[in-house]
Amino acid sequence: MHLSDKLISLWGKVREGDKEALFVLYDDMYFHLVRYGLSQYADSDLVKDCIGQLFLKLWDRHESLNDVENVQSYLFTSLRRLLHDYLNAQNRVSTSIRNIQEEDEASYEEIIIAREKEEEVRRNLSNALKTLSPKQIELIRLKFFENLSYKEIAHISSQSVKTSYNTIYDALKVLRLKLRM
Repeated sequence: MHLSDKLISLWGKVREGDKEALFVLYDDMYFHLVRYGLSQYADSDLVKDCIGQLFLKLWDRHESLNDVENVQSYLFTSLRRLLHDYLNAQNRVSTSIRNIQEEDEASYEEIIIAREKEEEVRRNLSNALKTLSPKQIELIRLKFFENLSYKEIAHISSQSVKTSYNTIYDALKVLRLKLRM
């Protein structure tokens, strides 16, 4: 059996809830994923952690996984996204640390004003999100937090690409309107 055929077969079994197939898929792809991950980011511990997270996420979402034609490509793309998300989070933490260090130099009044503004923005965002439907919130999460394409979102949500796009567009329009108030 050719590797891609074997991977497609394992993928189907994972989607059906076969935990053993997940372990075999992990064993078959681990070396390839490590090699690919190291080509993207030189920290082997991070790459290995992200591979573990990838397979945990696959198992957590196995019931909602889509049928894919190229399992290896799907896994590489998912790993790249996890590494990218980690790097973005790390950059945000670094920026926050720099901001905190700069705040140490700011006056007490400036700190209070900045925190009040931040709280107001959070409250406004929370109130704006409450006006969205659960479907809109889910599609926003898939698009902007899971970084999925409109096609992938449409497949996951069992609707057309145009409907997914329009739902997200309408949700963003509502958020912009509510946040301007």
